[in-house]
Amino acid sequence: MTTNFTALPIVDLAPLSSPNPDPKDVQALADQLHEVFKTVGFAYLINAPISFSHQDVFGTAKEFFSIPHKEKMKLAKRTFRGENVNTYRGFFPAQTGSDNLKEGFEVGPSSPRTPSQQSAPASPFILTEGNVWPSKATFTKQALTEQLYTELQSLSTTLLAMLATSLGKDLDCFTSLLTESISTLRYLHYPAITPPAPHQELNCTPHTDSGLLTLLHQDSTGGLEVLNAAGEWIPAPYVPNSIVVNIGDLMAQMSGGRYVATYHRVKSSGAERYSVPFFCEPGVDAMVGEEGNQVPYRQFVLGKMGTWVEFQGVEDHEPPLAHAPGHTAVEAY
Repeated sequence: MTTNFTALPIVDLAPLSSPNPDPKDVQALADQLHEVFKTVGFAYLINAPISFSHQDVFGTAKEFFSIPHKEKMKLAKRTFRGENVNTYRGFFPAQTGSDNLKEGFEVGPSSPRTPSQQSAPASPFILTEGNVWPSKATFTKQALTEQLYTELQSLSTTLLAMLATSLGKDLDCFTSLLTESISTLRYLHYPAITPPAPHQELNCTPHTDSGLLTLLHQDSTGGLEVLNAAGEWIPAPYVPNSIVVNIGDLMAQMSGGRYVATYHRVKSSGAERYSVPFFCEPGVDAMVGEEGNQVPYRQFVLGKMGTWVEFQGVEDHEPPLAHAPGHTAVEAY
């Protein structure tokens, strides 16, 4: 249950950077995260064991969004460009006139993922499809993006193992779900709002995340706000070189309700903003949810996707698209 917090706590992950961390330090860190996720659901992580600076991360995002719109649309999900094959990975343009004014580019794992082996209703979305990339002439940071993805997946795995022990579960209780993981790294750009465009209060409406954990790089523009138990929106301003972490709906369920998935939103200042969230997700066939009422993750996430603006507009009765074996990326020119 959330509390009447007035600021997000800061958790120092420095012990994880040691080649031989003291087990007592790791347990103390796990206990701190456990308490944070029971009461707030959000925290700043500092001294995270990743090799990328904020300058690296946002420089990559800015390079992608500097690509001409016509070229980015070659990577658009079929929701936004009907002749494209990709349905789950790729680009989505900003939706003007909405409270979700942002454009984004989403990538998954660089290695192939096996399509679901379980029978399920047909869906127009292929969760295991490969990534789509701009040409190397317009985007030079594909390898950096893939490495960032790998490091954030590794950090998520470490955090999940620590949370499992704090909950009294087996060490691999959550990490075992990450076999064939379809985690998502998303570059986001919130365009500046300039006259005569009307001012809008929000860039992203209140919501909880759906998966296990979210790791967020946010820039210094600010705007992220988190809802406390008193119904107050608490600002979560930029903390230099930090990563914001929060619990998703799935993790809240699988903790037996001991952890909270906290509502959050992005308030608009009218200024341009960049953010880079990483959504840690299981494999499509992993059995997830409350004990005794588990479903394959594919079923869980498809049930959530109807509320996400970037996946609206594809008719449910459309058959799944053909996906050629071994095609893990499509390079657009």
